[in-house]
Amino acid sequence: ARSAAAPALPERQETPRTAEPARPEAGGWARQVQQLAQQQPAQTSASGSSDAPAPWKPPKDDPFLRAARDQQGRPAPLGRRLAARLVDTLVLGAVVSAAAVPLWAKAVEHIDAKVEQAKQSGETVTVWLLDGTTGGYLAVVLGVLLVAGVVLEALPTAKWGRTLGKRLCGVRVLDIEAHDTPRFGAALRRWLVYGGLGALGVGVVGALWCLVDRPWRQCWHDKAARTFVAAGKR
Repeated sequence: ARSAAAPALPERQETPRTAEPARPEAGGWARQVQQLAQQQPAQTSASGSSDAPAPWKPPKDDPFLRAARDQQGRPAPLGRRLAARLVDTLVLGAVVSAAAVPLWAKAVEHIDAKVEQAKQSGETVTVWLLDGTTGGYLAVVLGVLLVAGVVLEALPTAKWGRTLGKRLCGVRVLDIEAHDTPRFGAALRRWLVYGGLGALGVGVVGALWCLVDRPWRQCWHDKAARTFVAAGKR
């Protein structure tokens, strides 16, 4: 008998049937939600871990964060700044006066001698108050003022951020970007601008600029040095 192999028929692919969602009974949604809410804590305690986010808790007071905020500083009250400037001015003025008063007496004697000599000549003579002698005295006084300003203002500002007056009044000078003690270059520039504006007669305007400046209450010498006066512990 001759046997012939029957051709293989392709298997029929059965299309997966999607399970129809169970139709909840009337009024059964609230019951199912309640059951799921009761099952979730039980599953969490059994597995020991859960992907659910932890509940939000208000942050506690971090002493390190508070210290960082305090270190950043805020603009000092204008009354304390004015008191500190008055103390620094008195100290600087006392040092400069110790050298200027004797030289002033010598300059007056020199000018009186020139005037007396002009009277004895019997001619109309122009007496210049500023000559080689009095100009030398003035240069000495300016040199003392510059050196005293560097020693009493720039160096303490660069090292501690405060002068004697600022220490007594509880304020300090900070860099406006780093909120830290300024470098010596910035402290020196701050003092030179302050002293130069004072010598030109506009120092009061530059110092009073802090009344209208916002938000750091900067004077002109603070803007030149990119600093501000902050409230700090004494």
